[in-house]
Order: sequence, then C-alpha cells, then structure tokens
Amino acid sequence: MRLDKIRRTLFGDPIHSKHAHHQRLGIGVALAVFASDALSSTAYASEEILLKLERGGPEMMRWLPILAVTLIGLLWTVIFSYRQTIMAYPKGGGSYRVSSENLGQFFGLVAAAALLIGYVLTVAVSVSAGASAIRSMYPPAGNYAAFIASGAVLVITFLNLRGAKESGAVFAPPTYSFVALVALVGVVGLGSVLTGQAEVPPLGSWAPSPGYENLDGLGFVVFIFAAFAAGCTALTGTEAIADGTLAFKAPEARNASRTLILMGVVLTVLFLLVSFTAWQFNIKPMEYGPGYKTVLAQVAAAVFGDGSILFYLTQVATALILMLAANTAYADFPRLSMFVAEDGYMPRQLTSVGDRLVFQNGIITLAALSIALIVGFNADVHQLIPMYAVSVFLSFTLSQSGMVAWWKRQGKRSWKQGVSLFGAIVCGVVTLVLFFTRFTEGAWITIAALLVTMIIFYQVKAHYKQLDAQLSVDFTQGVEPTKTTTILLVPRLHQGVLQAVSYANSVGQDVRAVHVTLSPDGAEKVKEQWSQLSVDIPLVILESPYRSLVEPIIDYVRQSKAEAKDVRHTITVIVPQAVPRMWIQQLLHNNLAEQLKQALGEEEDVIITNVRYQLK
Repeated sequence: MRLDKIRRTLFGDPIHSKHAHHQRLGIGVALAVFASDALSSTAYASEEILLKLERGGPEMMRWLPILAVTLIGLLWTVIFSYRQTIMAYPKGGGSYRVSSENLGQFFGLVAAAALLIGYVLTVAVSVSAGASAIRSMYPPAGNYAAFIASGAVLVITFLNLRGAKESGAVFAPPTYSFVALVALVGVVGLGSVLTGQAEVPPLGSWAPSPGYENLDGLGFVVFIFAAFAAGCTALTGTEAIADGTLAFKAPEARNASRTLILMGVVLTVLFLLVSFTAWQFNIKPMEYGPGYKTVLAQVAAAVFGDGSILFYLTQVATALILMLAANTAYADFPRLSMFVAEDGYMPRQLTSVGDRLVFQNGIITLAALSIALIVGFNADVHQLIPMYAVSVFLSFTLSQSGMVAWWKRQGKRSWKQGVSLFGAIVCGVVTLVLFFTRFTEGAWITIAALLVTMIIFYQVKAHYKQLDAQLSVDFTQGVEPTKTTTILLVPRLHQGVLQAVSYANSVGQDVRAVHVTLSPDGAEKVKEQWSQLSVDIPLVILESPYRSLVEPIIDYVRQSKAEAKDVRHTITVIVPQAVPRMWIQQLLHNNLAEQLKQALGEEEDVIITNVRYQLK
C-alpha cells in the first residue's frame, strides 16, 4: 500500500478549505476540547494545597476550605478579564496579542514563551496525573507511569491529527462523565456528613515538618500564601478559550465567551465539592509508594467504599479526563505557534495547515516536547506542577496588565479596567510567590526555559530579517546574465541514462557527460558505448585513484565554475537514477544524488537534479 493511502486510512481524507466552517466547534464540544484542562485540575489542585498545609501540622489542614473559596474568587477575576480579551480580540491570540499590542512586542513574546511552555507542561502534567489515577486503583502500574503517559500522548496526537471536530467528539463523553461522577462524589459525601451517616476517620496527629514548628506572624502569612499559590493550579487552562476563539462556530466571540462562563461555573462547583469533601473526611495526601492514592481517590473510597464499582468508575473517568485534558494544549499550542510564526519569531512551517485543516507541525512539535518532559521526570506530577504554575500565572499577569493598558488606550474609564488591574496585581504576586517558594522544586527550570525560548524567538527573527534583506528584489537592476553548464553523470549506459540525455539536451547548450572511472577497462567500455550512442554531447572521463565517486565530481564542478569570470556561472548536475518498484529494493542501489547534495550543499550556484527512471 502506498504511503498516501496509509496516511488517508489512518488520518482520513483531506478536507477542502471551503468546508473549514464545518470543523468549527459548538459550545458543547468546545467545552470538552478547551475546558478539559481546567476541569481536570480539580483532580489534583486540592491535593497540592494539602501537601503544603500538612507541613504545618494537623491544625493547618482546616485552612483548605478557606483557601478554596479564595481561589474561586481569583478564578472569576481571571475569567472576567479573559472575557474582555475575547471581546476585544475576537480573532484569537489571547495573551500574546493583548500583551504585544498594549505592552510592547517584548512583553508579548514573554507571554507567548510562557504560554508555549505552559502548554507543553499541560500535556506532561495531565497525562502524568492520569497515570497516577491508574496507579491509585492498580498500584503495580506505578512502575510503568512514564510509559503509560507517553502512550497517552501518542494516542491524543493521533486523534488531533485527524481533525479538531473528530477529536472533540471523542473527548466529550469522558469529560462529561468525569464532571458527573466527581459531582456525585461531592454531593453524596457532603450529604452523608450533614445527615450523620458518614463514618469519618480521625485526622490523626503528626509533628510539623522542620522549619514549620512555630508559625506565627509573617511566617504564618507566608506559609498560608504559599499553600494558596500551590492551589492556583486549579486556574490552569483558563486562558485556553481566549487563545483559540477562531475554533468556535460563528459568532465566535459570543460562543467563546459563553463557553468560558460555563467552564467557570462547572470548575467552581467541582473544585469546591472536592475541597470541602476532602476537608470533611479528614483526607491527608499520600507520598508516592505502595498503596498510594490521590486525594480524589481517597475521597471516592471514603464516599463509595474502597473497591466499589463507583470508586473504580470515578478513577477510570479521572484517568481519562486527566489524559484527555492534554487536548486543551493540542487545541491552543499549534494556534499560538501560528500567530508567533506569522510575526516571524518561529519557523514558518508552523503556519501551515495540513490536509485535515489542523496545524500538524505544531501538533507534532508539542507531542515530542511533552514526551521528553514525561520521560525526563518519570511522570512525577509533584515535580512537574511547580514548573507548570509559574509559566501559567506569568501569562495571566501579562494578559491582564495588557487589558488594563487596552482600556487606557480606549480613553474610557470603566470598572472593568479596575477588575483587570486587581487580577494583574494578584496574579503577579502569585507568580513571585510560586517562583520563590518553589524555586528549588523546579520553578527555576521554567525561567531557564523561558530565557532559552526568548533567545530562539530573536534568533529566528534575525534569520528571517537577514533572509528578507538578501532576497528582496531591486527592480532597477534587471536580471543578471548567467552562464549555465550542464553536467550529466554517466555511471554506465542504461535506459535511465538515455532519458537523462534527453532531459539534459533540453536544459541548455553547454552539456557535458562525465564518467568517474575506478578502472581503465570500465572507462574504455563506457567510451565505446557512448560513441555508439551518437549524441552531440562530449564525454569527459575523470579518474579516481582514491576510489571516490564524489570527490572527482566536486573538483570538476569547481573547475567548470571558474571558466566564467565575467558573468554568473550556474552548474546543473544531472544524476540518472533507476527507481525500483519496491522501496526495500532501494537498499541495493547507490543514491549518488543525496551524497552530492550533501557534499555540494555550501557551493553557490550548483543545482543537483535527479532524473528518475521508474523500473517496472
């Protein structure tokens, strides 16, 4: 089967550009595609808060519901600011466009770099958390966490290469199943506590971690704020809808705005239910090891019973949405890359739309970077999250600061500007707290990655500027005269060479046949056959005492170029090639054309042409 048929079988037939509007997403599917990251964060955000609080001892665990409610307040501040972004920038681009146009290109690139890094971490964190959910119901799977997570990335990549609409249809059922089951866990759990039917185990007692024994005053404030910042992972993914507005059905801005609000409502309910239920049941986070369970798994076990059908259904739904939550990044990373590439700061290949109307180069790039992270950190969620949160909140800060500047540019005073200002200040403080409190836990890696990404942006831009300067046309100069010499390589006489002779005669008048000989007997045979051919092309015999086919040709090309001193001299090297019917038979043939392309790659005005003769 030919490669194009295999590709169509796997990824589907190409979609005509005129049908692009049919690939747009309605609110129901878009919520699953763009909000799965934010919604899935309820599976680990409460756990991140508890991991910080438990260091201060059992009495500190009571702060979980207070911090959860405070986080929801910040969530709605961010949601409201991004709703303004959608209305102001209905063509998409989110934080990048807002920051670039209102704060300057530098800050726009910082926002883009933070978002791109955040999207890569979205995939790594989501599928790694999914692997942890699998480990919670089947502990031996912990030995294969990186393998499971990497496999999930490959599956999601495959689905996205088939098209946005098809991937959305696959991701919707697991997303809504997760929402329903987590809501059921929370409602049943809190209901059983309120009615006195629940058997709540005691929280127990343990000594505070070293350095947290006597928290008071400023130390206590810093401790609580660090726990609050750790839980801010619940806000990750909030920006996704604003970045991908153009993926929605018309009217794009209105549908995107409604989806954003709906996501906020669902996220609020789920996060509060999980946090309050974990608090009521005195859930304490576990360390990785035998018998490990996530906080959500412990809540489900306490509510439904460890090993019950509903417990396993909750874990399966959690694992699925956590892995499929990576799709949020697949929806936005390629689009953001396209915007940045259009401005010349990333490779232009990222602007290309594939057969299935998706940015396939961006999708493949995201998959490769994510798998590298998963393998590098062995799918450890607790190591990945500190890097994740810093990048996300940096982009939040710049986006909301950009909206403050946008309102100022409009010349209008509005309370909406005050909301964005408040959000920018809080998100900026959270970014700093995350950076300093989690610097040694991996936050420094995010800053290093940010700097490397910025350097890449400016290097790519410099290259394209230099390229444009060299390729720009001065219409007053006219066309420079060129002398062309065509060199036809003749390894031996066969049907493919006859086809190449015909082509060479059509290219130009100065045509020469060249044979590189490794033995005098072989050269004489080629001379005799060439004379019988009766063509008006001189045959040049090049000896190769060191048995190289490439070096004599390179020397002859350079010698031929030197013949034209007053005009530009172009050398066309024609390489006949017999192409076997089966690809595996190609291993039995020399590919001289590729060797010459590599050897003459830096030679100016040299063209390598393959004339293929298809064998039957």
